[in-house]
Amino acid sequence: MLYRFKSRAAAELIMLEPQGRRILAIIGKTPGADGIVTAAQIPAAIAALQAAVAADEERPPEPDLPDAAETEERAHTVGLRQRAAPFIELLRRSAAQDADVVWAV
Repeated sequence: MLYRFKSRAAAELIMLEPQGRRILAIIGKTPGADGIVTAAQIPAAIAALQAAVAADEERPPEPDLPDAAETEERAHTVGLRQRAAPFIELLRRSAAQDADVVWAV
């Protein structure tokens, strides 16, 4: 399943279900078949995503892996920063034009 995020301020953004659900949960929305982030909710959504990205990057290394293995694993993993960046940009453009962001599955 895919999440399709749309705004009249930017191009459509498509995410796979796991990433879309995670992004929606971070911004406090129920990951359903459709929904809306109103223009008034966008600043709080951006702040929540930025805080989640910072927390994700400060995550301590896994105790089961040696430091070198953890560093190597993180180097090849797509983190929350990369997943959230396009969505944050969509939110910023939408906020600049006072536009809502809607999604559908």
